Amino acid sequence: MSLIELAQPNQGYSYAFLDAFAKRELRRRILKGIAIPGYQVPYASRELPIARGWGTGGLQVTLSLVGPDDTVKVIDQGADDSVNAANLRRFITRMSGAETTTDANQATIIQSRHRITEEILREGQTLVLQVPNPEPLRRVEPDMAKARILHADADYGQMWLVLYEQLVRFGRYIQGASYPVMVHERFVMAPSPIPRWDTPDLHQSAHLTLLSAGREKRLYAVPPYTNVYPLEFTDVPFEVEDQSEWACRTTGERNKFMNELPQDDGSSVFELSDTGYMEKLVNHQRGEDVTIGTTYYDSEGQFYHDGYLKPRRSRQESPDA
Repeated sequence: MSLIELAQPNQGYSYAFLDAFAKRELRRRILKGIAIPGYQVPYASRELPIARGWGTGGLQVTLSLVGPDDTVKVIDQGADDSVNAANLRRFITRMSGAETTTDANQATIIQSRHRITEEILREGQTLVLQVPNPEPLRRVEPDMAKARILHADADYGQMWLVLYEQLVRFGRYIQGASYPVMVHERFVMAPSPIPRWDTPDLHQSAHLTLLSAGREKRLYAVPPYTNVYPLEFTDVPFEVEDQSEWACRTTGERNKFMNELPQDDGSSVFELSDTGYMEKLVNHQRGEDVTIGTTYYDSEGQFYHDGYLKPRRSRQESPDA
């Protein structure tokens, strides 16, 4: 008897790789997450042909939603051409037959690691964020059983204490990525390690945001037009990173989130983090006919939201507002 005789014949793969039961379970968990914004829903995280920690949570959500008529965009910290983004995009299109794009306006599903696109996403689009650590209370309560009790009681006093200690010691909030937010006036949520620059983009957004952690086996959601406020004291407002003096070396664009690139002489140059947006700006400057969507921040650094321009702070312009 040979090994070939013992092996099962090749059965191929289910559509979008995951079997029907796995996709059905994920969709049910997603619906629960949408019904309870910010609540962490457990699910049975499946094995995938990539290592855990490289986007398995977001990939499972994308595979459970994608169809042959979808257009998928995958970015890794803003870049469409990174190794991780390219491999995930190749796997998704190979398993589903969906089209891929680098244009945020054309995509129906945007899977992202640690960034939200510069261009405002619209109704009907789904943003899938990969999450390494879904529990915002882990730094103050390492026991997950106790942390869930705190969530159930809406007891977030320890989180406020951490922010207070930051203000006392440093005079400002020092947490950068994954700044905690209050969703729907109920749950404190970790919004993936997106920079503070992207945090206001979640508030009253027209698109659906799904967040999934494959290792932790948790997913949660921010439905369209849901209140998402960064935790802040009324007299010390939350503020995003100040990059007002930075200009993109390729496009000259300002007041967009930049990557800082150290040079050999000790200086730094800056480049737009969102490579898909930068590509469209370059094509436009060359005279090509491209459609560039409205961005969350305009050229003066004002934050565009709810149909009007307002300062970069999240709720008010001044402590007395």
